[in-house]
Amino acid sequence: KYKYDYFYDSPFLSDVEFDAKPQVMLVGQYSVGKTSFIRYLLGRDFPGQRIGPEPTTDRFTVLLNGPEERTIPGNALSVHPDLPFRGLERFGVSFLSRFEGSQVPSSVLRSITLIDTPGILSGEKQRANRGYDFTKVVGWFAERADLIILLFDAHKLDISDELKNAIDVLKGHEDKVRCILNKADQIDRQQLMRVYGALLWSLGKTMESPEVARVYVGSFWQEPLKNLDNAQLFEDEEKDLMKDLAILPRQSAVRKINELVKRIRKVKTLAYIVGYLKSQMPSLMGKDKKQKELINDLPNIFRTVLKKYNLAPGDFPDLQKFQAKLHDMKFTELNALKPDMIEKLDNCLNVEIPRLMEELPSERDSPEVLRQKMGNMTMGSPTGYVPVPTLGANTKFNRADGGLPPSRNPFGASQDDVQYW
Repeated sequence: KYKYDYFYDSPFLSDVEFDAKPQVMLVGQYSVGKTSFIRYLLGRDFPGQRIGPEPTTDRFTVLLNGPEERTIPGNALSVHPDLPFRGLERFGVSFLSRFEGSQVPSSVLRSITLIDTPGILSGEKQRANRGYDFTKVVGWFAERADLIILLFDAHKLDISDELKNAIDVLKGHEDKVRCILNKADQIDRQQLMRVYGALLWSLGKTMESPEVARVYVGSFWQEPLKNLDNAQLFEDEEKDLMKDLAILPRQSAVRKINELVKRIRKVKTLAYIVGYLKSQMPSLMGKDKKQKELINDLPNIFRTVLKKYNLAPGDFPDLQKFQAKLHDMKFTELNALKPDMIEKLDNCLNVEIPRLMEELPSERDSPEVLRQKMGNMTMGSPTGYVPVPTLGANTKFNRADGGLPPSRNPFGASQDDVQYW
């Protein structure tokens, strides 16, 4: 009604998106090890996998659990009734032809969905030839992802313009972002200290966040370490990353409620802004002139709406983007503010959402209530309690007690073992 999907480039939420598994998106420049990391995590190859020192992954790939190995074309994937990718239709056939699903039987994919992205390039010519807006697609996935992993190569720390644009799109999702400094076994301890410091400095200038980004350091593939100076550090970092991934299914319900609350607050603020703009329009003459005046005076309008309705500044849309969107529409087509709709949003925030939160396990619950709430949260459940993967003895870290057989998952459990996740 207030054109939220137009102003925020975000389509309406569907039931499928609420029922979807947690999503993990990997972003980084080409040849930083994104696809190798996924292969390492799954403990096996997957359909459509391309690994090499050159830019090999030229498409967005969604890894899904399924009974057989096969690839699913992007156009079919976007209309699948059980998958949350229908919103990608807005990016057109040029994008959907570079989007595919890779189905593979995997215990990891029973709990999460992995999204592999094309390697980010540095040349303007390559970016122009993509045929779709890369940063907008990354933003679409980032809004729905539970975890966003930024990968960096220890030998290529420069942040290109397209990578910076992709990181800028992640604004508002900083709590989901984790960084990986990959291939760190190829440098010695002194060089690693300098590279780690340089990466944090670059991220500090790019991410514009007061908090320091969490950076995992290591070599995230199945090959043995080339330099054993920091073997214990790399092993500990890998365990921490696995804990971050393993806890995702348990936190998925809370994250979806969190995203819903953010969306409701944005919708409420947008309704006040649109309603105010509509109320300022003349009923007969001078409509175009008044519309231009309102667009140019948008900063003052934001301040007026903020004070009048006692709203939070963080709930307002980006000023410049909002102005650009307003130029392409007629204010006479906007809807007036309806108090009863605002009351429904307030009721949802103050009554319905707290009631949902009460359904989640709490420290105030008695043991009987806890057992009732967590009744179906068993180890084998894809959405329930998930034991943390433990890294067994592994020749990769030069452990004295031998290593896992090559057929076993690198994190210590067989890919078919439900105890792995």
